[in-house]
Amino acid sequence: MTVRIEFDGAPVAGRDGQTIAGLLIGAGHRSWRTAAGAERGVFCGIGICQDCLVTVNGVEGVRACQRTANDGDVVARESR
Repeated sequence: MTVRIEFDGAPVAGRDGQTIAGLLIGAGHRSWRTAAGAERGVFCGIGICQDCLVTVNGVEGVRACQRTANDGDVVARESR
């Protein structure tokens, strides 16, 4: 089954069961957050480092490596 999300206004598709980070990496995105002027994406992949934080459906601070993507999710970059 295909899952479709929106990332910064653009559609991204992946497979059912993938994390948001998995969908974004599969679509060629390597970073989706800025911290201290540097681009961040997945670093640890297990939710400890917090480099992969995104806003999902208006909720800030969601770990993209742990959150399963749901069809219709709206995901936005975070800048801290």
